[in-house]
Amino acid sequence: MKLPGGMNLQQMMKQAQKMQEDMAKEMQSLSVDATAGGGIVKVEMNGNKEVLSVKIEPEAASDIDMLQDLIVAAVNECGRKVDEVMHGKLGSALGGLNLPGL
Repeated sequence: MKLPGGMNLQQMMKQAQKMQEDMAKEMQSLSVDATAGGGIVKVEMNGNKEVLSVKIEPEAASDIDMLQDLIVAAVNECGRKVDEVMHGKLGSALGGLNLPGL
């Protein structure tokens, strides 16, 4: 089926699927990290928001409540970083088109 302007819908769908597959591979290989508490807790996460590692300085073990808060903060910061990278990559892939909610 040809769209106005001569574009082939089937070809366009194949191109979109390839872009999606490429983006999924790129996000899997992406690695971001974040720290909390001045470096007491460090978390590393991939682009699929899977936690790859958590490093905790020994002095944090004396205050479990603080340690839990620092872990949550570092994980959430990694998630925000992944979202920023994804938003930037999608924006450039779409030629700067701004899509609300992405």
